[in-house]
Amino acid sequence: MADPRIIDVELDERTILWRSADVEQERRIAIFDLLEDNSFAPQRAHADGYAGPYRIKLSVEDGRLGLAIHREDGSHLETLILALGRFRRPIRDYFAICDSYYQAIRAATPQQIETIDMARRGIHNQAAELLIERLEGKVTVDFDTARRLFTLICVLHIKG
Repeated sequence: MADPRIIDVELDERTILWRSADVEQERRIAIFDLLEDNSFAPQRAHADGYAGPYRIKLSVEDGRLGLAIHREDGSHLETLILALGRFRRPIRDYFAICDSYYQAIRAATPQQIETIDMARRGIHNQAAELLIERLEGKVTVDFDTARRLFTLICVLHIKG
């Protein structure tokens, strides 16, 4: 019986050099929300018909995203490699708007915070759509799953 969802997410901690308390909170929320509700269906058929649930590990190396997909028991199914060139600008823009957002939370008016948050959500939504597009033919994900995965991809890009 198919169960196309993620039940565990691991980030390659070797990739992450440093993260602030704000970023750590974003990471925790993204993983919690992802595990609570997601849709993740690799498109490659497996000889035994395995169709979930999945454990995934995300890593970034040499400008590429590694998405290792494992069965529920931890045995490896496949690893997808995605070039991240098209994500450079959305990641950079997302980092910049998040910095503004974290600063605004501490000192700005509610209206200013809302304006920055709307911009942040817009960038995040566009990046989620790009991720869905880049995964096409490899893994089918819903919009919310793509948003949470993009957050985790950003966490992997933090260099200090």
